[in-house]
Amino acid sequence: MHDFDYEAPTTLTEAVSLAAKHAGRARMMAGGTDLIDQIRLGRHAPDVLVDVKKIPELNRFALTDTGLCVGAAVPCFRIHGDRGIVEHYTALADSCRIIGGVQIQSRASIGGNLCNAGPAADSTPSVIVLGGIAITEGPEGRREIPVDLFCTGPGKNALHPSELLVEIRFDTPPPHSGSCYRRLIPRNEMDIAVVGVGAAVTLDADGRHFVSARIALGAVAATPLLVKAAGEALAGQPVGDEAIEKAAKAACEAASPITDMRGTKAYRLHVTAVLTRRVITAAVARARGEAVDYRPGH
Repeated sequence: MHDFDYEAPTTLTEAVSLAAKHAGRARMMAGGTDLIDQIRLGRHAPDVLVDVKKIPELNRFALTDTGLCVGAAVPCFRIHGDRGIVEHYTALADSCRIIGGVQIQSRASIGGNLCNAGPAADSTPSVIVLGGIAITEGPEGRREIPVDLFCTGPGKNALHPSELLVEIRFDTPPPHSGSCYRRLIPRNEMDIAVVGVGAAVTLDADGRHFVSARIALGAVAATPLLVKAAGEALAGQPVGDEAIEKAAKAACEAASPITDMRGTKAYRLHVTAVLTRRVITAAVARARGEAVDYRPGH
């Protein structure tokens, strides 16, 4: 493994200073579940590894009447174990519940998942459909970046070389809203999605029409993908198979998957349509206050 220094700052100012001092040669580590392997494999060769787990701002986890704040270092088990998240930000709980096993969930964070910018990341489509905003800090101050614009390519993100992700913020979902995330994987533990789809919908008071919707895909493009056309296909339409089928078609048209050892392009497109229909249907049920069964790994 490449030799590197290790720093564990306890303040955000100190972390930003370290990032600026080693501009482009420092790597931030929240859980390290991806980063350590990447260093071992030679994908990254940092001069310094900056452990951000001790910084209070990056461990902030607050659910209020106005929204949700999740620090970049908050581990997944805290998210899916919170009753308020499960009720109001259900797609996020769906994602965090299936990222690795118990040990991984004790370290991995949605902030690290986002910064890693993997096209098949499980939490990122959920963060996108829930309207997440990434809050960053650097020598030039603070920025706010919509999460659907944060990933710029496989393993690449919108962070400047001396900048780090502090937290992700979400507004409170409107009344009569529901969300869901599902993926297809070859096995139930420690695997990467062949396709992942997240959906968040808001219905009218009667639960019969879509008011708005957001659909996001994983593992079918170079980055996690917000499919605006799929949401537009649902907005204002009666809840039913016709509108859902149009959204599934729009999702497939936006996808540009590759063929690899995990699945062919044609297979991924087929699964995209199937999962899009399923997550929209589940999100609608949740928006209506109905229970949706959950099976780990599905």
